[in-house]
Amino acid sequence: MCEDYEDSVMGLPLIGDKFPDMEVVTSHGKMRLPKDVEGKWMILFSHPGDFTPTCTTEFIAFANRAAEFEKLNTALVGLSIDQVFSHIKWVEWIEENMKVKIPFPIIADHGSVATQLGMIHPNKASNTVRAVFIVDPKAIIRLIIYYPQEIGRSVNEVVRALKALQFCDEYDLATPENWPDNEFLKDKAILHPARDYKTAMERKKGIGKDCYDWWFCTKKV
Repeated sequence: MCEDYEDSVMGLPLIGDKFPDMEVVTSHGKMRLPKDVEGKWMILFSHPGDFTPTCTTEFIAFANRAAEFEKLNTALVGLSIDQVFSHIKWVEWIEENMKVKIPFPIIADHGSVATQLGMIHPNKASNTVRAVFIVDPKAIIRLIIYYPQEIGRSVNEVVRALKALQFCDEYDLATPENWPDNEFLKDKAILHPARDYKTAMERKKGIGKDCYDWWFCTKKV
């Protein structure tokens, strides 16, 4: 069985790959992904199961940031290996008991999507781990994060990573640890490494101001 699983996940999508086309059933009806979110960023995130405490806290957090994701031109899509009526009932329970409306669709997967995207890790049970895929408007996978079932995600980190990706695309820069709140560089960005001797020597002139060395230069945007 393990060998069969390994064979089935050969060629899993990786960062930089195009997100695979798929038709899915969700709590909002059928969807074609990534076609139905064309022109937007998409965050697809899996959870181990409906009616579980940690997953409930995550969905509340995603829902509370939904307006911010919308401003960032980003569609949220959840997923677990539960039937669609379970998703609907769980969403209803959250709204009635936690007073939070879940505005985004949740994929009702029978395992095919989760297997295709590497969301099932056999040594961590048969349900989905807490995966996060950030996909850009060109349907390219830009970030993948996996959390085990026992650890709840930080939605703040998902927002931060999304903003960093959008920033890097807009300005053709890189970002430091925990940007824009890095302890050392604060909200400064980082220039891509010099790719030729002339550029390296030019950057060396900026040591003490914007550069720490020719390979480590920053920029305030």
